[in-house]
Amino acid sequence: MKDYDESIAFLGQWGLFQQVVFFLLCASIMPNGFGAFTLVFLNDIPIHHCFVLEVNLTSDWREAIIPVKVIDGEKERSSCSRYRLGVVKNLSDQGFIPGRDINLTEVEQESCVDGWSYSKDIYQSTIVSEFDLVCSEQWKQPFTSTVFFIGVVFGSFFSGQLADRFGRKPVLFATMAIQTVFTFIQVFSVSWTMFTILLFLNGLGQMSNFVGALVLGAETLSGNVRVLYSSMGTCLGFAIGYMMLPLFAYFLRDWKYLLVALTVPSLIYLPLWWFIPESSRWLLSQGRVEEAEAIVRKAARWNKVQAPRVIFEGYSVSVNKTKSNPKEHYSVLDLLRKSRIRVMTLVLCLVSFTMTIGYYGLSFNTSQLHADPYISCFISAAVEIPAYISSWLALLYIPRRVSVISSLLLEAVPLYLIQLVPKSLSTLSLVLEMLGKYAATTVSSLMFAYIAELYPTVLRNTATGTCTTVSRMGSCMAPLLLELGGYFKYLPYIIMATLAVVSAFAALFLPESFGKPLPETIQQMHQRERLKCPCIPGKEPPKTSVLLDSPL
Repeated sequence: MKDYDESIAFLGQWGLFQQVVFFLLCASIMPNGFGAFTLVFLNDIPIHHCFVLEVNLTSDWREAIIPVKVIDGEKERSSCSRYRLGVVKNLSDQGFIPGRDINLTEVEQESCVDGWSYSKDIYQSTIVSEFDLVCSEQWKQPFTSTVFFIGVVFGSFFSGQLADRFGRKPVLFATMAIQTVFTFIQVFSVSWTMFTILLFLNGLGQMSNFVGALVLGAETLSGNVRVLYSSMGTCLGFAIGYMMLPLFAYFLRDWKYLLVALTVPSLIYLPLWWFIPESSRWLLSQGRVEEAEAIVRKAARWNKVQAPRVIFEGYSVSVNKTKSNPKEHYSVLDLLRKSRIRVMTLVLCLVSFTMTIGYYGLSFNTSQLHADPYISCFISAAVEIPAYISSWLALLYIPRRVSVISSLLLEAVPLYLIQLVPKSLSTLSLVLEMLGKYAATTVSSLMFAYIAELYPTVLRNTATGTCTTVSRMGSCMAPLLLELGGYFKYLPYIIMATLAVVSAFAALFLPESFGKPLPETIQQMHQRERLKCPCIPGKEPPKTSVLLDSPL
């Protein structure tokens, strides 16, 4: 039986069929760039202070009714308290002047019982100003982001298994629909609770769409085109969407209008159902040879090449076995049954967690690089372009394991060095932080392709979804990690750098997939060699093609 890549070699690598699949799948990922960082603007906290009712106060007292505090050497108006309105009105009526006749430190204060007044210098409205997520309710603001990423975790976990069971294409379009529909419904939220529930449901389709498109393209394309798609195509689609977000947000500064504007482009993707095919690799793994051949013959017509009479020679034997034996389904437990697969999966999960907590931690932190949040967001997005180009070149010419380890160490070094930079050299600190973001983004791009290459077709989407699920836990923890900077400014950098070093060491024990065809079966997956520590004695590898480890 021929290898899949050999069977479809007559199509070529870059015909019309591959071009359509490549660009349409990349375009389908652009909304993920919108959705992943929309909360940067929706959930931002505008400058605010207690609202003062229209009562008869002198201009001096109306100006002085909000207490002034000194924070980090700068004077700021209090956001959560005011001088008691009744007392201030009485003093104003008597003609006293604040600061001259009255010592303001002796005036009684009260909370913002009449609500808040929000600055509209940057935003017309956010969900913070809409639902008053400030002061005693401010805990809801970071929790909103956490709920979204929890939805992403669940979506990544279940979508992978569903795609392995029901197919890549149906799950891809289902997650796109979930993302689009619930983004639009959020506009009609009448409470923070309703908004958060809808945001969780939106998160179910967020990264699931990305992973689905990644796996479908990796299985449909071949050779260097597959490497280009897995490393740079999908990630550039994400980055373009990310870079477009601040443009939309700049012109649409009301959170509801912004959500509507981000929903409309997603509707354009509905006709893609008739242009994007199902994965013929997945169809073969399910014994559906005729459907797989029909897709490849259609591709041959698009590419204007002649297809052989029998494309997948020998696969009919697999079909007969499938008919005579019950179809075997695979789940996440199959990633843990055999020792070699278990170790590999755990290492990949560790590296995935590290890359994501570094990526989102530095992304959230770089949102403070500039006073203008739109410029900050664009800078954070723009640095990803050279990172994705670098990862593409690395995947073309450098072994996967070397690329991943080098990028992890490149992330760690500047994060360790930041604490040594004097305060007067803030530009150098910025350069080091952006270098860390560049490296973290490079690792992210490398890992998506690496994971897809290590697992066989029957487990590929499940494994990718599982690793993505673990990595999303890093995105949930990233905002909490940054909060540790309140205790020691450089603690978040030290933790992210240490995780990167530990992951780089663990990655030494991953198999190498550079220059090798995608495995179709678990037996082919076992045949790949991995680096072994010379100080740890091990048994000779079995000569049979079936791994004889005991189950977990």
